[in-house]
Amino acid sequence: MTDGTMSLGGPEAAKEMRAEADRLLDFALASRVEHGFAWLDDSGRPTDRPLELWLTCRMTHVAALGFLSGRTEFAALVDHGVQALTTSFQDRTHGGWFASIEGPSGKSIDDRKQAYPHAFVLLAASSAVVAGRPGAAELLALARQVHEEHFWVASKNLVQESFSADWSSSEPYLGVNATMHTVEAYLALHDVTGEPHYLDRAEAMTLQVAGWARARDWRIPEHFDANGHVMPDYNRDRPADPFRPFGATVGHGLEWSRLALSVRASRLRLDASYNGGELVTAATELANRAVADGWAVDGADGFVYTTDWDGTPVVRARMHWVVCEAIGAAYALGLVTGEKRWDDSLLAWWRYAQQHLIDTDAGSWHHELDEQNQVSHGTWAGKPDVYHALQICLLVGDALPLAPSFATALSRREDTEYPRGHEIRASERRISCPLSMFGVLSAKGPRDQSGRSW
Repeated sequence: MTDGTMSLGGPEAAKEMRAEADRLLDFALASRVEHGFAWLDDSGRPTDRPLELWLTCRMTHVAALGFLSGRTEFAALVDHGVQALTTSFQDRTHGGWFASIEGPSGKSIDDRKQAYPHAFVLLAASSAVVAGRPGAAELLALARQVHEEHFWVASKNLVQESFSADWSSSEPYLGVNATMHTVEAYLALHDVTGEPHYLDRAEAMTLQVAGWARARDWRIPEHFDANGHVMPDYNRDRPADPFRPFGATVGHGLEWSRLALSVRASRLRLDASYNGGELVTAATELANRAVADGWAVDGADGFVYTTDWDGTPVVRARMHWVVCEAIGAAYALGLVTGEKRWDDSLLAWWRYAQQHLIDTDAGSWHHELDEQNQVSHGTWAGKPDVYHALQICLLVGDALPLAPSFATALSRREDTEYPRGHEIRASERRISCPLSMFGVLSAKGPRDQSGRSW
């Protein structure tokens, strides 16, 4: 294992991806509407769809990454996201956040409390805290409280999927998709707060999912009943569901691969003697399986969306986020293993994205292609957000480490090249929140009470 720094994909690809990150941020500017962030159409115009909690949270996180990468105009968008999450989306009667609201009025449409978007509330708030934005610390404190009281199921190392508006009844379903994004959020929370239980939980969830996948030839079971029993036929009649598709989701194998190595990297930052070999093995096998099952398996380049449990493709559409996570997994595995095949794969998948997914005319990435790599909208309409593509372009383009997480890593860069003449003053880069809430903080990032950098 190398765990070093390397120009994965080569300096040309890294430069291209960094430039693409700025282009994605330009596209994202149009998503701001009165009560949050809108779903964008193919040309980048806000649609009249309801405002989704997960989307407003992801775009708040995106705005924080934009600000932390040197685009100071994104400070206003971070503040807008924090305000939307503390006003229009917040359920002041029962607590938590509405799943969706009306765009024009801000009134609740779907008042259920769902784990998937609530994980993104944690991520958005933590990124806003790193960016030092007003109200972010209070939002994060509230989000942590809600998550702790309702979603975390310690006995199962999972999160409860969803509740009624008043929390009185829960859905008899447990999903790995929501758990995966909770791992992402917990890694960010660990970076911001220094509280070890967030990393402990992220590691426990990751190892548990890896164990389930290992028993199924490294295909991840995603759907469980309330008692934790696998439901292998769940949504067989709705195989292309955007959040709960039938079968094994190729992109999630790749996303879990990167997250497993980020968990390991977070441990290594605390204890240099930590090995984490089990996580490296899981990350490698998950990626191997996803590539074998998903990449160019039907005569054309691209990753299929899902497969049956024997690896047979089910939904052959190519989703942009799957390629993004493939690039992220290749980057992480290349850093950790030093194997050239991951460098080669990263470059191949980036060239595929350039050829088929990146819309050089209207901006952003086409979110879905059919099996002939033509633009389609079977599962995803328009270009809702830039979350997946931006993170991966920053990861490779800025040669970020696998830990800390995106916002904290960007905040600690000493060699950030600020585009368009923008500069972030030291005071703007300092995380601003009550010291008693998150420990001793400095302009270089969080520190624990002993003054040690995390």
